[in-house]
Amino acid sequence: MKWILQYLRGTSKVCFCFGPGQPVLDAYTDANMSRGIDSSKSTCGYLMTFVGRAVSWQSKLQKCVVLSITKSEYIAATKACKELL
Repeated sequence: MKWILQYLRGTSKVCFCFGPGQPVLDAYTDANMSRGIDSSKSTCGYLMTFVGRAVSWQSKLQKCVVLSITKSEYIAATKACKELL
């Protein structure tokens, strides 16, 4: 335990470096309307990048059935915002 505490004290000024770019978190979302007969649910997905590298992503069927692409896009954007928070 003493060795671990000494190590942490000696490396307290060390930090991670993700790359030469600015530390920017970007989010991308997309959704599409289902055209299938079996399932009328849409697919939505998002991708989060930090300094140009993917850190979080997801693609899955939405839980509800929507009647317009706009509503589908709103649901995808909401899921991405929840992940950002």
